[in-house]
Amino acid sequence: MTQTTNWNKGTLLAFFVFTSMLGVLAACGSETSEYSPKPKGYNRIDLPKNKYVKLKEKAPYTFELSSYAKVRPDSSRIAEPYWFHVIYPQLKAEIQLTYKKVPNNKTFDEFIEDSHMLLNKHQERAYSIDPYTIKTPKGKTAALFELSGEVPSQFQFYISDSTKHFLRGALYFRTATKNDSLKPVIEFIKKDIIHMLNTCEWVDKARQE
Repeated sequence: MTQTTNWNKGTLLAFFVFTSMLGVLAACGSETSEYSPKPKGYNRIDLPKNKYVKLKEKAPYTFELSSYAKVRPDSSRIAEPYWFHVIYPQLKAEIQLTYKKVPNNKTFDEFIEDSHMLLNKHQERAYSIDPYTIKTPKGKTAALFELSGEVPSQFQFYISDSTKHFLRGALYFRTATKNDSLKPVIEFIKKDIIHMLNTCEWVDKARQE
């Protein structure tokens, strides 16, 4: 009788341990089946508040630009007078500005055609190119182009009086970060560009000196 009781106690203990292990394994299996990997996160980008200052560089044009940006003359081999880079060091972005005097060796229509040719170089990699125009408070008309997709330049524009001045700009980023994750920065700088255009004025020679 004593041996039977001892055997029953041992069997019950083993059964208890076995069922407990099954419960643990079942719980682990349930958690594993319900687990789904979290989407890859992007680095947080802290954007400054929009503050603007007058362009200090002497040129046939002027405008208000972000106080966080730095202006550097274009040092490339093909650079011409009054070509500048408006650089956002912390955001690894820059707006490349090129200026043409009208009429020069080309007419106003030819400068527009050149701008569209440069824009179309991005067409193969762009999902879409959305053009639109804005009328500035100073009565000027500016043409803007938003490019979607993994393109080197996400925003381009030009503004002109059609008789003397033609100013063109393009936004570029010096980073390998995908454009989808750069969208907040693109929108931030786009507001700066629109402010630049809204405050753009042509400067005669006497005011430049």
